[in-house]
Amino acid sequence: MQESSWPENDSSNMSNPSEPALTEGSALPKADGPNPRTYPTGEGRRRKAALVLCIVWGSTIACHLFSGGVWVIFGVTTLMGVHAVRLLCARPLQSPEPLAQNLLDSDHPFVSLVVAAKNEEAVIGPLVKRLCELDYPPNRYEVWVVDDNSSDRTPQILGDLRPVYPQLQVLKRSPGSTGGKSGVLNTVLPLTKGDVIGAFDADAQVPLDLLRRLVPMFDQSKVGAVQVHKAIANPEVNFLTRGEDAEMAVDAFLQQQRIAVGGIGELRGNGQFVRRAALDRCGGWNEDTITDDLDLTFRLHLNQWDIGFLLLPAVKEEGLTRPQALWHQRNRWAEGGYQRHLDYWPLLIRNRLGARKTIDLTMFWIVQYLLPTAVVPDFLMATARNQFPLMVPITSLGMGLMTIGMMVGLKRVRRARNQSLQPLMLLVQVLRGTLFMLHWLVVVASVTLRTSIRPKRLKWVKTLHQGRVAT
Repeated sequence: MQESSWPENDSSNMSNPSEPALTEGSALPKADGPNPRTYPTGEGRRRKAALVLCIVWGSTIACHLFSGGVWVIFGVTTLMGVHAVRLLCARPLQSPEPLAQNLLDSDHPFVSLVVAAKNEEAVIGPLVKRLCELDYPPNRYEVWVVDDNSSDRTPQILGDLRPVYPQLQVLKRSPGSTGGKSGVLNTVLPLTKGDVIGAFDADAQVPLDLLRRLVPMFDQSKVGAVQVHKAIANPEVNFLTRGEDAEMAVDAFLQQQRIAVGGIGELRGNGQFVRRAALDRCGGWNEDTITDDLDLTFRLHLNQWDIGFLLLPAVKEEGLTRPQALWHQRNRWAEGGYQRHLDYWPLLIRNRLGARKTIDLTMFWIVQYLLPTAVVPDFLMATARNQFPLMVPITSLGMGLMTIGMMVGLKRVRRARNQSLQPLMLLVQVLRGTLFMLHWLVVVASVTLRTSIRPKRLKWVKTLHQGRVAT
């Protein structure tokens, strides 16, 4: 596949930052289908990643060799600290009131719910039943399950459920279909009728009132998508699931705070809802990425849409219980997140996001990707020169923000669920969660190195769902 990019004067796929924010009533170009030529592709990522790696390593070494290097680090830390204070002090936006149950059916927007299923016999049945029984007018939403050539009992289960639920539609992909989850979503998109498209993983556990609480979020014309808070359904299993539960809490906190200061709201795949008009503008989902949600996040923001976040109710999913499964999942997330920066950097550095979103994105890129990459040369130079590692101020800032965010996030999530949390137990959860989050340093460092020296890969390791978690 040849490398492709968006031309600078391409107005059909990108709005100008000086133009008014796009709304549902705007004259948006309608696509007959996603055009793959509008997407940056994997070719060329290795060269870009190698260049970034050289710049980060070279800059870190230079900071050690020149006396002014320490002041550069303190300067960056100070600027990041200002933004961190803004995040911590911001008041999260209030969610709108849920739709009343006694509204006429015609008053409710039409919603299409989509599930990608490949060998999901353990979980697909309960999810489909739950989705078809939501507290929302049955004639105002539809459920599409795409069977991605399953070889287990998934087709049989769906076949048994199809006559029971009128709003259930089942689509089987043809053998040899490509594109992963993005390909699944693009295949079913032209068949859906909803003004809003919701995507779920097969292990999702969905609250009955989800749509009544979520749909009012789209009353704001600038909101192109909404991510529902994700929670772990089995946090009591072991250290990993408890760590993932704390991670979801700090993610919820950061999502709310970043949105509150005009920063970047992000999609997380499971429980993501996207306005059809926004999808049309973005050209659908990118089939040349391993994280469709993270890629679409950038495309929405670059098209001047905002992404909202709904804290309550949460969509639950199975936490990973084995280190190997967690390693594969986190490598995929880290690689997909890194890919989007490599793919869209020409648009990002031209401030196509706007000042507030660009500042927010830059800070989190430094914490998430630059810092883990710079830790290695920083440690080697500090050891060789018998001096203190220069990245300690930025590392301390990042760890402090995460720890405070985890503490506040856990309290906020428990309060939203009307659950109490004793101070000692809160401290234990924060310490355990902070220790768990350290694995990201190893994951991201390895991903940034591997991406720069190995050919591109779009490898996706399927997460096996057990289906033994009670709803």
